[in-house]
Amino acid sequence: MKYFIQFLVVTLLLFTCCKKDKKSNEEIKNAHKEATYNSFGEKMSFDKVLTSEALLAKYNTLKTDDTLNVKFASKVKEVCSKKGCWMKLSLGKETEAMVRFKNYGFFMPLDSEGREVIVNGKAYIKETGVKELQHYAEDAGKSEDEITKITAPKIEFAFEAAGVLMKK
Repeated sequence: MKYFIQFLVVTLLLFTCCKKDKKSNEEIKNAHKEATYNSFGEKMSFDKVLTSEALLAKYNTLKTDDTLNVKFASKVKEVCSKKGCWMKLSLGKETEAMVRFKNYGFFMPLDSEGREVIVNGKAYIKETGVKELQHYAEDAGKSEDEITKITAPKIEFAFEAAGVLMKK
């Protein structure tokens, strides 16, 4: 009986130690993730991040002016070349989301194109007017000829980011 109790105590200690190590490993992984990303805007976690394809499926269920609070990962297709005040993120081969930043509280680096990001905020569908589209084309460094070809409003997938994590 004495050996049986000792066996139980040792087993209990081993399980307790293993559980602590597991938690420590998880903390180490999260710290490593944080170290490989630059943070802009509000702080955010790495949990519940959608793929860009999953967000596109959700966008396809929205109506104009509906909003959806989400976090998703994508690649930067384009960024404002003047001060980084907006960016376009890929949602698939030919689809993109126009991302602006909550209260213009932060901007992205001008060399962000092609970088991987995780954004947290509100997804919605918006009709963008001709003047605004021309302004964005000008910010992107488009030619005068390309800008004058913009003559109709566009329904677009929009996103207001409260926070962004950009892979280093």
